[in-house]
Amino acid sequence: MIKLIASDMDGTLLDAEGNVPSETFELISGLRRCGVHFVASSGRRFDTLSEQFAPVVDFMDFVASNGAQVVVGGKLVDREVFSHAAVCRLYRAVTMFDVLHLALFDRTNSFLLDDEAVFEREIDKNLPNPVRAYEVPSPETSIIKASVYVSDGTVMDMSYALARELGEDFVFAPSGRKWIDVMQRGVSKATGIRQVMEAHGVSADEVAAFGDSMNDYEILRMVGMPIAMENGRSAIKQIARKVIGPNTEHSVQKELRRMLEELSAR
Repeated sequence: MIKLIASDMDGTLLDAEGNVPSETFELISGLRRCGVHFVASSGRRFDTLSEQFAPVVDFMDFVASNGAQVVVGGKLVDREVFSHAAVCRLYRAVTMFDVLHLALFDRTNSFLLDDEAVFEREIDKNLPNPVRAYEVPSPETSIIKASVYVSDGTVMDMSYALARELGEDFVFAPSGRKWIDVMQRGVSKATGIRQVMEAHGVSADEVAAFGDSMNDYEILRMVGMPIAMENGRSAIKQIARKVIGPNTEHSVQKELRRMLEELSAR
């Protein structure tokens, strides 16, 4: 029996405009009444996610910033901060390539290590509160997230190149059309989900997860019911037990409703 459901946001739970479809809140509340916990798992920061899920923020959990922020029952149970020295190494590696541009994030700001006009915003890379930075922020600034913009779109090539340069420090996961998510070794959406599972006493075979991108890979490999989006990357669909329709058709919501109806019928 499924006791916990985790869902990625962009390209998965959100609609084509990057919004949470209104029926989602009713479904999360209904699942909770049936004893099923719901987790939003995203590269987005917790402040952004809590605004998006305002109607049900007290009835769900969050794995934000690709696992760097974990919130269970309204309580922050983990916050993973990047090593300042490692961020400096990342910055030096990025500056080796003229098509790469680094964005760093603390709890509220987006530090852009290049002119803001260089960065192309995507649905999950809206760069809230942008601050032009001419050097890596000081060690007093708690960096919880890093992303690299690839101006010519060669995301796979550049992910490989960065992994060759800094594979001991970071994992580089393509995200969107022109972005690479930079994750600390040992920190991912999956490590965050494990903490949520432990808090609720849920085992992996009691978890369902929805995803579409490579930063969802570890979660889908871990859970008992991995579900991929039709619009997802090929590798994600290959490891899924089930492939549903695209996010543009509210396919996650349709699947959640089906699960809720099954639970209600028991």
